[in-house]
Amino acid sequence: MALTLPAHPDPLADRLHDSGLLAELAHGLGGPFHYLLPHRFETNLAAFRTVLTDAGVEGRVYYAKKANKAGAFTERCAALGAGVDVASLGELRDALGHGVRGEDLVVTGPAKTTELLRVAAQQDALIAVDALDELDRILTLHQTRPPRVLLRVHPRSQPGSRFGLSEKDLSQAVHACAEAGDQVRTEGFSFHLSGYDPQQRTDLAGDLVELCLKARVLGLQADRISIGGGFAVDYVPAEAWQRFLDRQNPGDYHAGKTFTTSDFYPYHSPVAGPGALAAVLSARPAGHGETLAERLRQTGVMLLLEPGRALLDGAGSSVFTVQGVKDRDGYGIVTVDGTSLSLSEQWFNSEYLPDPQLLPARPRPTAAETYRACVGGASCLDSDLLTWRKIAFPVRPSAGDLLVYPNTAGYQMDSNESPFHELPLPPKVVIDYPDDASRPRWRLDR
Repeated sequence: MALTLPAHPDPLADRLHDSGLLAELAHGLGGPFHYLLPHRFETNLAAFRTVLTDAGVEGRVYYAKKANKAGAFTERCAALGAGVDVASLGELRDALGHGVRGEDLVVTGPAKTTELLRVAAQQDALIAVDALDELDRILTLHQTRPPRVLLRVHPRSQPGSRFGLSEKDLSQAVHACAEAGDQVRTEGFSFHLSGYDPQQRTDLAGDLVELCLKARVLGLQADRISIGGGFAVDYVPAEAWQRFLDRQNPGDYHAGKTFTTSDFYPYHSPVAGPGALAAVLSARPAGHGETLAERLRQTGVMLLLEPGRALLDGAGSSVFTVQGVKDRDGYGIVTVDGTSLSLSEQWFNSEYLPDPQLLPARPRPTAAETYRACVGGASCLDSDLLTWRKIAFPVRPSAGDLLVYPNTAGYQMDSNESPFHELPLPPKVVIDYPDDASRPRWRLDR
């Protein structure tokens, strides 16, 4: 039996796929493309804000821009008063150009250039300081307004992390900020934490609240903490995910490629998105005392968060056209008009696992047995496979059919963009459903 991993049902996506619009776009654009559903981004943002409100916590949501380069999502942030998390001068300029105010930006990332620090300070953005030399350069900027900073703490639970100030450096940074007086506004602390364990995030957030209280004794503002992102997305049903993990083996992949389960993103998560934030707030730091939400309220500390993938859940998919199919012993190889660079999970030596959906160019009867095939890109590299796994297609794909990879807006669309072989980069198409329209409208992303 073929190993399948269907995504959660999405009636809106089904409606779009049935409309015929994707075939028209594939013809008109002449290559692969990504479609975006910005209203889903708005829904996710509203859900995160609702969790903060329900918990009685003053908070601020910053969209982690690195998760998707599309202007449509940054425009929504500007329109809805959300913040944006940027990590480079280019991202900062792009956010400003799409209408986001400088004061609504938080600048993260390691080893920021002096030019990025200068522009961030000029725009009144909040800067997450990752090293002592970074703080030294900020203190010598001589801006008309004092730069706004968070001091990023190295997570003790992840000693191998390259982010954050060690305990010794953090102490030095706090005292340097206190001595600098009005030269800098030390608004609080932050951390970068890998993984999706809500309790780990709660524990470290509790530590940061205590750091705020100690910093206030030294005269620092210290009234906010940032817990970063790390809110998982639930792509597939629990039973399908567990069955996949239990059964997957080299025979399920082209050329017998091997993956260990630790190579994969956790495509099913019982606590995901806004629910993960609720779990963080309702847990007790270090397992005792008040909940994190109670502690934040008691101390008057604001909670900042920087979700990326979770704000983009359901907000877009990737579409490729089948160029040809060849049969191998027991399975096929489908070649599409793009490359694996457009599904960035390959960057992590992994695989984007939710099953792609085949949209036949013309109706064909469903075969008695599924047709198993991996999916290769159009380049001359043996390793250029969008999907190593032998997908169980309801019919044998044919040239001209469309292949839709679901829910790829978060991190999959553009992290690895490259016009290899002079193949065009897939453009992004913004889809919306006006209330008075019988079918969706579209435009190219700006």
